[in-house]
Amino acid sequence: MFSYARAVRLVTTLAALSVTQAFAANHVPLTAIGAEPIVEDDFIYARAGGGELRAHSYRPKTPGLRAAIIDVHGGAWSSGDRMQGAHYDRALASAGIYVLAIDFRQAPAARHPAANRDIAAAIRYLRANATQLSIDPASIGLVGSSSGGHLAMLAGLGPNSEPYRGTEISSGSGFVLANDADASVRYVIALWPVSDPAYRYEYAKRVGRGELLKSHDAYFGSFEAMQRASVPRLLRAKEATQLPPLFVVQPGNDANIPREMTFDLISAYQEAGGRVAYQFYPNRAHAFGHRASAETDHLVAAMRDFIAAQLAVPVDR
Repeated sequence: MFSYARAVRLVTTLAALSVTQAFAANHVPLTAIGAEPIVEDDFIYARAGGGELRAHSYRPKTPGLRAAIIDVHGGAWSSGDRMQGAHYDRALASAGIYVLAIDFRQAPAARHPAANRDIAAAIRYLRANATQLSIDPASIGLVGSSSGGHLAMLAGLGPNSEPYRGTEISSGSGFVLANDADASVRYVIALWPVSDPAYRYEYAKRVGRGELLKSHDAYFGSFEAMQRASVPRLLRAKEATQLPPLFVVQPGNDANIPREMTFDLISAYQEAGGRVAYQFYPNRAHAFGHRASAETDHLVAAMRDFIAAQLAVPVDR
């Protein structure tokens, strides 16, 4: 059985929540990791800034109505692609969840909030194609890693805000705007997230991480823009329009994410009335979940169980 060192916990594991929209009664239960064979596909889901945006899907092969999650990759807002989270994306799909991993606009070609326009479009794409994909549109959640965790939280807190509109989604025969479609999500999973870009920028200065400074500058353009994009600031300023349940994961040996920044995020979320689950992996490094390990197996199972709790569905083990 997996065991890990005693960790500082700000909150206990999140229990099943009451929800405003019931998950469809004829859903396929979630399963043990690896129980479901999966099918992968790669396609264009949106168009923005004169270019097309690709997505990679992981679909459980067994027929039935599924929960869905969108994976937002990391890379300091300036690198990486839809395949970055393939390890845990395949694992989640093998537990019965439809996973859509997306590309989105990044620095230096684009600046904030371009990525969030594309993430909102991905949510709208899934809703528009829910019947065809056999997914429940009320089930859609987000998982984001590092800077992708920051983007996923922003998307969850202000899903239908004006700055996150404008990216066209694929209709199968062309591209259409779907700005009026709901881009809200059921929950957000933030893996080692850069919750406060301004705080992390100052941290990168202190520890001499010049490559991080360049990436921050390239995507946000100014320190003031980083401050405005801080998730704790947004929460304390009461600018969030929604507070989806949040699952935060923090590795103990993370040289990219100072632990005090994560604690401030959790405090701000709770102060705003949001519900948070927190998981600490004391001996793991940044982005450990992208590679196979006992801790990664534990993480994927924890994500699956968190998702099941938000949907109030059983896990068929």
